[in-house]
Amino acid sequence: QVQLVESGGGLVQPGGSLRLSCVASGSVSTLYVMAWFRQAPGKQRELVASIGKDGSAYVADSVKGRFTISGDNAKTTMYLQMNRLNFADTAVYYCNMKTGAGIAWSEFWGQGTQVTVSS
Repeated sequence: QVQLVESGGGLVQPGGSLRLSCVASGSVSTLYVMAWFRQAPGKQRELVASIGKDGSAYVADSVKGRFTISGDNAKTTMYLQMNRLNFADTAVYYCNMKTGAGIAWSEFWGQGTQVTVSS
């Protein structure tokens, strides 16, 4: 089992910044991919950004240029630096990890952290 703990959410004004962190612990395999998803009220959960252990990263077009994903392999930790936040970024942000080898991969979720952009 893998445990994912997010932190860093909160209330911020439009144009502000927040930095989310996700720490993974437990049975993390040699290979893994970590990602941030978000879910706004009444909407489906969507992928925001992902990063592989090799540092390869993906950022959704909706946040490209404003959000930056990074990771620390030694700490099995992932970060999401969110700048120039706007109302549309309000959502619960979830940490996700896929880990395994070959055809045996498992997926885990954190409990989520609320990000609210409000004036």
